[in-house]
Amino acid sequence: MRIQFIILLCLCSIFPASAARLAIIIDDIGYRLTDEAALTLPQNITLSVLPHTPLGQKLANDGHQKGHEIMLHLPMQALNGKALGPGGLTNDMNETQIKQQLQAAFNSIPFAKGANNHMGSLLTQMDEPMLWVMQSLKQQQLFFVDSVTTKYTKAGNTANQLGVPLLRREVFLDNDISQRGLEKQFKVIIERTKQQGKLVAIAHPYPETIRFLRANIARLEANGIILVHTSQLFDDINVATSNRTNPTATLK
Repeated sequence: MRIQFIILLCLCSIFPASAARLAIIIDDIGYRLTDEAALTLPQNITLSVLPHTPLGQKLANDGHQKGHEIMLHLPMQALNGKALGPGGLTNDMNETQIKQQLQAAFNSIPFAKGANNHMGSLLTQMDEPMLWVMQSLKQQQLFFVDSVTTKYTKAGNTANQLGVPLLRREVFLDNDISQRGLEKQFKVIIERTKQQGKLVAIAHPYPETIRFLRANIARLEANGIILVHTSQLFDDINVATSNRTNPTATLK
């Protein structure tokens, strides 16, 4: 009986029931050779890769092999009119165009289990385009992370209506890439994760960010926080499995 009690205590110390969970997504991956540095981060970091980019497919494959969860970083039209790059969704597209563009974007990024928006301060405010996006994700059992580039986003409401698993970005780590700025935001991430029990943070593959995370990621465990893949923040969902390569199903 005593041995069983000791074993139970050990298991509880390894998997604390009350541990807070944090997902860190590194997005904007795919254009720069320096983006490869993201692969040196712990495997529980999620990598979100831009479609149709010179390095996107290779980094998605390499990241998957190293144990990272892969997402699609989906370009969506912004209010400022900034160029989207290939694979972007715009407000002048009809339903067929948006769904075909989304399918092509996923086809370009192997192993993607979900998506988050790149920019999108205009498109995420629009009812029909977001409905079409969520219908497509629902069909393939993919999840969505709202990067929350506008407080008027309708992504959450639309996803909830269709039963698409959705999370919201809570904190950006590196809007300010100075050591002081990164430290300030990292402390915010730690405190809010402990308060809320789970949290999504987004960062970018800047050399300063990568160096900071490598040097400070161990502080999470010291604060009772478990770093997890983004899909592990969902308590009970059925998302596409991690061996998903290039989908071939046609979206309607």
